Amino acid sequence: MSGYGEGMAPPSESSPELVARRAASFGAEAAAYAAERPDYPETAIRWALEPVRMRTPLRVLDLAAGTGKLTQGLVRAGAEVVAVEPDEAMLAELRRLLPGVPALAGTAESIPLGDGAVDAILVGQAMHWFDLDRAMPEISRVLAPGGVLAGLWNTDDDRVPWVDGLKEVARSSVSYTRWEGHARLRPTPHFPELEEKSFPHAQRRTAESLVATLATHSHVLVLPDDEREKLMGRVLAYLRANPATTDGEFDMPLVTVTVRAVAQNRL
Repeated sequence: MSGYGEGMAPPSESSPELVARRAASFGAEAAAYAAERPDYPETAIRWALEPVRMRTPLRVLDLAAGTGKLTQGLVRAGAEVVAVEPDEAMLAELRRLLPGVPALAGTAESIPLGDGAVDAILVGQAMHWFDLDRAMPEISRVLAPGGVLAGLWNTDDDRVPWVDGLKEVARSSVSYTRWEGHARLRPTPHFPELEEKSFPHAQRRTAESLVATLATHSHVLVLPDDEREKLMGRVLAYLRANPATTDGEFDMPLVTVTVRAVAQNRL
């Protein structure tokens, strides 16, 4: 059974309906998201902030901050951080974990900060959900002249054979599609030049905890219960049968793709 009504075709993988469902799916699993998702490498964060690193204090907005995975790295980098997140449950988890960080409700299309309020805006694993036509002017408004915008995406390193195999095993009826990812970014009048760099990363996992990580991905969260259960079982069986992941802890190889752009100074 597909989980859709009899005689009804499921929406296409990139349909507005499905995109909206996937974007709104994380709040119900906010605690699991905070526990299971990987953080971001210090090298990627420092590279993203490099164009403004000499500013003191360095004011940074973590936009669509989720439960604060990237926020924590920005705090460790010495930035003066404010977080903005639209989902109430994710925001509550962020406030619980990082009570010293100002955390506001808001979206990329309507940021609750004044003009030129921050020197940098970083977005972890979320820019593909934005309405970029509306978000880019708003982001530009909030940035100080010469400020930097950067998006970071933790991606599975499928150059590793067992990771490539995992990707195939973990496909669902609404799996990863081309609309989701950094390839969607294009230069704009506000950000005319993009730079991209990738950073090796890893997350220490067990077979069970890697399945728990996968369970926080939007293409899994929106599945009907029976399909989700079958997918989780299939992935766990694959990991237990693979020599690299069958017993105890192992490193899940990741690549953190980072795209940055310096804002065009406003006239």
